[in-house]
Amino acid sequence: MRVSARSISAKAIMADGLALHDVSAGYGETVVLEGVSLGVAAGGTLAVLGRNGVGKTTLLATVLGHTTLHAGRIAFRGQPICRLRPFQRARLGIGYVPQEREIFPSLNVDENLSVAARAGTRWTRERVYELFPSLAVRRRNMGNQLSGGEQQMLAIGRALMGNPSLLLLDEPLEGLAPVIVDTLIAALHRLRQDEGLAIVLVEQHARLALEFAERAVVLDRGRVVYDGASRELLDDPNRLAALIGVG
Repeated sequence: MRVSARSISAKAIMADGLALHDVSAGYGETVVLEGVSLGVAAGGTLAVLGRNGVGKTTLLATVLGHTTLHAGRIAFRGQPICRLRPFQRARLGIGYVPQEREIFPSLNVDENLSVAARAGTRWTRERVYELFPSLAVRRRNMGNQLSGGEQQMLAIGRALMGNPSLLLLDEPLEGLAPVIVDTLIAALHRLRQDEGLAIVLVEQHARLALEFAERAVVLDRGRVVYDGASRELLDDPNRLAALIGVG
């Protein structure tokens, strides 16, 4: 049974989560997202799926405040954030792991983490190294001396240094070896279960994303065409294939 996006959004606001209501947004006059409503409760997980170019990255950018909002409302932790600048949204507790990772190549691992640190938060470099022990071994290596998997771990660790309660990840598993994928998925499970982070996972590996997240949203041409339980799509591969355009 399909879940009502609007009812989830209302619950998310009440639970200090993230809620989008009838959001239309894009770049300048160009509209990419149209009438998008969705919600993520505090501590919840959401997979965002869809073909390339349907607006998944734009959705994250809109939550972060990097697009033009043409219509609709966005709330986080019970307050509207549409008028807040990106750095103000980050201070409220929204962390972001970009698809390009954007590691500083001329800084070592320690320094990449330190530049994102916020005073008085529970996340420190030592806690990041405990989550990703391989980074501790490479802590003096420059950003451009890391493998793709290590860079992805560092990008997640850097986002955690801002002490988020909501973590947005844009295709974090792309191009990585299966053993690294397993390591990252295990870390995300830990962040959800032990730290209570809400996580929005944009991912091309549909089954991995659905197995991780409790709920899923599928976008097509900037609109939500599915909003419901991940299990429904896992149990109906033909429907999943039709929605995201895979064989």
